[in-house]
Amino acid sequence: MSAYSQTSERRIQKLIRLPRVIEITGRSRARIYEDIKSDIFPKPIKIGPRAVAWVEEEIIDWIEERKQQRFQA
Repeated sequence: MSAYSQTSERRIQKLIRLPRVIEITGRSRARIYEDIKSDIFPKPIKIGPRAVAWVEEEIIDWIEERKQQRFQA
């Protein structure tokens, strides 16, 4: 199997930057980083020397987990 075939079979995952994460979650920058330290929030991926991004699907999954917790309390 060629490298191209392997790559084309993978699902594309969108990376989003902090302003979009804040918009989607409604959380502050400080709270996001506090929760990352506490292993409560998905960790970002380093995309450059001074830049990070999050996998959008991981953020959506995190939101879905919070929604499910409403019914488990």
